[in-house]
Amino acid sequence: MTARAWLPVAVWVLTTAQLLLAVLGPDLPQFEGKAFGWRLATFAPGMLVVPLAWWLWNRGRAREVPYVAFALVMAPFLFDVTGNSLDLYDTVDPFDDVAHVVTWFLLCSGLGLLLTADLDRRWVVVTLVAGLGALLAIGYELAEWYTFIRHGTNDDPPYEDTLGDLALGVVGASVAGGVVWRVRRVSRGGGPG
Repeated sequence: MTARAWLPVAVWVLTTAQLLLAVLGPDLPQFEGKAFGWRLATFAPGMLVVPLAWWLWNRGRAREVPYVAFALVMAPFLFDVTGNSLDLYDTVDPFDDVAHVVTWFLLCSGLGLLLTADLDRRWVVVTLVAGLGALLAIGYELAEWYTFIRHGTNDDPPYEDTLGDLALGVVGASVAGGVVWRVRRVSRGGGPG
């Protein structure tokens, strides 16, 4: 196994281990009311969806396996779970906002690398990655609303938090679109400018 192949494996193992700790030690205050049973049931298998879909789509084709892109797609789950394990969401005031930018940047960078291999135009790459990020951010916020706000486990003002989270997610996705375009340009020998 190459060094790059270990990246997504390490991200999955570190995330799943922390999720198991949270489920097995629910009395720890940083895990209280944060749906870690649900996260274990969805995050651990969910992190494998993109690599599995890529493998099924590319079966029989001679293509280099995009291990770095897989790791980037999985990294937001690790970032979120680690932030909860270290109690950063509850103890560092701007951490939630930073987390939204960082996680959407990582996720959309990975998805962008996977989806834009054959695209050359900057506006197409940036729009595709940012638009996909916006759609995913909306879906995530709806799931968060259903899980935390509808059932009353979150005391934050839900509407303001959701709007801010959506805006920050789109910022992260838009920056990811620009970075993906730049990486594609440089990897094709177009230079950084």
